Amino acid sequence: MPDPPSLELLVTRVGDAAHADPLPLPACANPGDAGVDLRSRVKIEVAAGERVAVPTGIAVAFPPGWAGLVLARSGLARRHGIGLVNSPGLIDSGYRGEIEVLLINHDPRDAFVVERGDRIAQLVLVPVATVALREVTSLPDAARGDSGFGSSGVT
Repeated sequence: MPDPPSLELLVTRVGDAAHADPLPLPACANPGDAGVDLRSRVKIEVAAGERVAVPTGIAVAFPPGWAGLVLARSGLARRHGIGLVNSPGLIDSGYRGEIEVLLINHDPRDAFVVERGDRIAQLVLVPVATVALREVTSLPDAARGDSGFGSSGVT
């Protein structure tokens, strides 16, 4: 199996770029990790049941044919009930604004405080095919057909 492609991701600091203590650029925590860690640019409290947009302090330019998926951090989900409202979040290749992460606190009682610099999500690059839609009068047959939610018989 061939090695996956190595890509250069253009990154710029935004927001408080002149901050006396700049945040580290996104990076993989360990060699071979699929995602780079996104960090919070601000300190913010996420009340129980609340959702907030957390700025990361970076904007990116994906190579042509690529997009970014913003994924939750499993440790935050397990220990604190923190997830993403729109998981995964999709960043299209043409977007050049600051990446914000839409966190939600699923804990029914306790607020969660995100500190500046905390790792709050992961960014994974994925190849994206260009799609050309063609309207047809009917679709080819498939074994599943139009069977939807719960149709696999899993109990």
